[in-house]
Amino acid sequence: MSRTVRWGVLATGGIASTFTADLQAMPDTEVIAVASRTDTSAKAFAERFGIPKAYGSWAELAADDEVDVVYVATPHSAHRAATALCLEAGKHVLCEKAFTLNSREAEELVALARDRGLFLMEAMWTYCNPVVRRLIALIADGAIGDIRTVQADFGIAGPFGPDHRLRDRALGGGALLDLGVYPVSFAHLLLGEPDRVQADALLSPEGVDLNTGMLLGWESGATALLSCSVTADTPQTASVTGTGGRIDFPRGFFYPERFVLHREGHDPEEFTAGSAGDGLRGMQFEQAEVLRALRAGETESPLVPLDGSLAVMRTLDAVRDRIGVRYPADDIG
Repeated sequence: MSRTVRWGVLATGGIASTFTADLQAMPDTEVIAVASRTDTSAKAFAERFGIPKAYGSWAELAADDEVDVVYVATPHSAHRAATALCLEAGKHVLCEKAFTLNSREAEELVALARDRGLFLMEAMWTYCNPVVRRLIALIADGAIGDIRTVQADFGIAGPFGPDHRLRDRALGGGALLDLGVYPVSFAHLLLGEPDRVQADALLSPEGVDLNTGMLLGWESGATALLSCSVTADTPQTASVTGTGGRIDFPRGFFYPERFVLHREGHDPEEFTAGSAGDGLRGMQFEQAEVLRALRAGETESPLVPLDGSLAVMRTLDAVRDRIGVRYPADDIG
């Protein structure tokens, strides 16, 4: 891998814009190409960010020999197709979350990347955030004892009409894959894959979840109470309670700048470990991890391991099974 890592961006929506703006502030990187389903969208995005190449098809980006790694920023309904296209063309890939629509699609992508010896990572930026890494280190050092409960929520008010993608079953609509993936991934980071999954939800007339509550359980006795919604602006906070204390994250727990440690007999302690700063949104941390791994010749990130992404997808599948949400893609294969 050359000193300058050359990126291609696949898709031109809001998350692609945020990611590209952060990426262009990173040293030793260059965004050299963008692709969309239309020339018009690709060219507009390229002009906005000063990107030299604009492609009106994903295949053209995948075939560009100058691109080292592709950031897949499509809705999750297209993650499997877009990521597979790039992997088959020999490109390393950072794919947005939720990783795919279901665990079968995720398993196919992981198998393909491992077979080709290519780097693949889910863009779970929370896992790469330095504040979250500090949390993991504190817990490993026994700061709060054994974890007993995890609570996390992510809800937005909407409303979203019947024609919005969040209400479209074919596009993997609903709160769970767009927002619920964050609380679920947070619980997985702390406790691993749960042994038991319970869930309940309010479904839309189209059959996607609008408001979902989850209770996960582990043989250790730990539990996680999680929720997501596209009908209510929830606190978007998280807390982890152990036998020796509690850690609270304020609103925006999935890209935090601080948390507070509470222990009996001690004053509350606030921890920070850097922030987005300089107008960045915090995506530079996952970008830095991709660059580090590529330069080290690694095909998986220890911070966002593929086996962990597969486990999260299995839990999301289990939740959908409990609440009765099924996508057309579930019936393929």
